[in-house]
Amino acid sequence: MYRNRALQVRVANIKEETSTIKRFTLQAIDDTILPPFSGGSHITTFLPQPTGILDRHYSVFNLTAKTGLLEIAVRLAEDSTGGSYYWHHHVQVGDVLSVSYPKNYFPLSFQAKHHAFYAAGIGITPFLSMMAELTEKNKTFELHYAAKSKEQCAFYDYLHEAFPNQCHFYFSNGEDKKRISPTQLLNHRIGTHVYFCGPESMIQDFATSAKTYGYPPFHVHFERFAPRPMKEQHAFQIRMKRKETELEVPANATLLDVLLQNGIKIPYSCRVGGCGTCEIKVTEGEIVHFDSFLSEEQQKSNRTMLSCVSRGKGRLVLDL
Repeated sequence: MYRNRALQVRVANIKEETSTIKRFTLQAIDDTILPPFSGGSHITTFLPQPTGILDRHYSVFNLTAKTGLLEIAVRLAEDSTGGSYYWHHHVQVGDVLSVSYPKNYFPLSFQAKHHAFYAAGIGITPFLSMMAELTEKNKTFELHYAAKSKEQCAFYDYLHEAFPNQCHFYFSNGEDKKRISPTQLLNHRIGTHVYFCGPESMIQDFATSAKTYGYPPFHVHFERFAPRPMKEQHAFQIRMKRKETELEVPANATLLDVLLQNGIKIPYSCRVGGCGTCEIKVTEGEIVHFDSFLSEEQQKSNRTMLSCVSRGKGRLVLDL
């Protein structure tokens, strides 16, 4: 991880965007300029907990008129006792926190002739910086944004004012109910790249439909906030070929967790199978892939896996 390169930031402002979403403006503690970031970037926040440091990832943007700031939006998850609960109930203006430098695993494709963004709920956040960047570069884009209602639609006023011709809103409650649909992917011209961010079911529906409609794989982009759900998780064994060590990965832990707990330091970052940082070579055994990073060909080769999400059947021999 990059905690050794953490930034110290001060919470400059907190704004309630909806009843469940708060926006936090972060500034450098010495009033210098925080590092720049590209559209789709995120930071990792390191939150102190009784059991240790809790890592959480949030898309970054800056809707203020002042340069050198970082902003994130955090939705309070139901029954949360972790990251979102801490941000909503403990963080106050003036607090000093540790965050990573901005990283980008969800970048804009500048091979695209047009960009179409599909967001649901808090999934709007990566698109805020993307739209700002495309506007600066005079590139075309459109946003399709689903929420329960106008009141629960974070950043509605900002989006409506800043991008009146590019934004399309879909509210599932109220008098004028309108739902976002994957069939809208059929309306885009050739050369369009599509981007999805929201609940897992939404990402799966839109990504599957894009493939069915003939979108080339490199025209389809999405970002997850959490690993793909697994119907069943079973324990499996690993043997490290070079270290001649054997370990068991319990059903409720990841391979990455077990390696780190046993002092085996491997690089990692996103923990949701999206960046490829924690990739490990496998020399024997059957892999069950849950990542969104490796290509179908790489997954079928059964020779490499992302240790943060993917698992084994029975026993794996790792090139470690």
